[in-house]
Amino acid sequence: MKPLLTIFTPTYNRAYTLHLCYESLQRQTCKEFIWLIIDDGSTDNTRDLVKQWITEGRVPIKYHYQENQGMHGAHNTAYELIETELNVCIDSDDYMPDDAVEKIVQYWNRYGSNKYAGLIGLDATPEGQIIGTRIPEQLKETTLTDLYAKSKVKGDKKLVYRSELTKKTPPYPLFNGEKYCPLSYKYILIDQECPLLVMNEVLCHVEYLEDGSSMNMIHQYRKNPYGFAFFRKEAMKYSPTMKDKFRECIHYVSSSLMIKNNRFLIESPNKVFTALAIPFGVSLYLFINRTQRATVKQ
Repeated sequence: MKPLLTIFTPTYNRAYTLHLCYESLQRQTCKEFIWLIIDDGSTDNTRDLVKQWITEGRVPIKYHYQENQGMHGAHNTAYELIETELNVCIDSDDYMPDDAVEKIVQYWNRYGSNKYAGLIGLDATPEGQIIGTRIPEQLKETTLTDLYAKSKVKGDKKLVYRSELTKKTPPYPLFNGEKYCPLSYKYILIDQECPLLVMNEVLCHVEYLEDGSSMNMIHQYRKNPYGFAFFRKEAMKYSPTMKDKFRECIHYVSSSLMIKNNRFLIESPNKVFTALAIPFGVSLYLFINRTQRATVKQ
């Protein structure tokens, strides 16, 4: 029988921590999954390690190597290769609780349909503490946008999507010399299609490593301004509140200054808010270029 779920893991020089995910997948109480590893140009021993795991035969593994494109490029490749009904990304420094696949499969088989984009569950620390806040118990379905803007939920959550939708929405754009475009771009587009079913269950244990994207967001802003400018311009089209829209405009101005795009106001889908955001965007631009901090709330 064809598995229901693809667990995909983009990885770049993470052989030292990738075993945590592998070990957790061996322990899964339900085996209806495939592990798809997208090796995004690793130069460590990732390839040899994965070959050893494939030989062991304890977990069904598909391995794909590509030249380094950044996390969003690895996501693009994963979405092209996935053949199962559902998919979930487990990062190379994260791992799943032993019953996570079982919970996903049972919940989707019971409640899932084409009316939903997939499932949304919880992330937790290795010690089991929920990242951010739980999802309100009365909430049975929601878009990701509404979850944060209207339900005021905080912290990263685990997204399990229907592969039909992740394939159908446009891929992340690749910009020359850049390795990052916010993954929320596709999630926002999927939000326009249908809501997610809510699972208030921990589906992933997360550890924010020092070399990870989340811990180096200001560095990402500096190194990938085209990717961020693109994302902010798209995000402001679908912002659920005026406050959110204005925040996206501030970031759009800042990223546009980094790439020296003097047409940013003309190109903006919300010219009034963008014009009002210019002083704040200039301040953010100066802060990002001068600060020694590694990360900041988006």
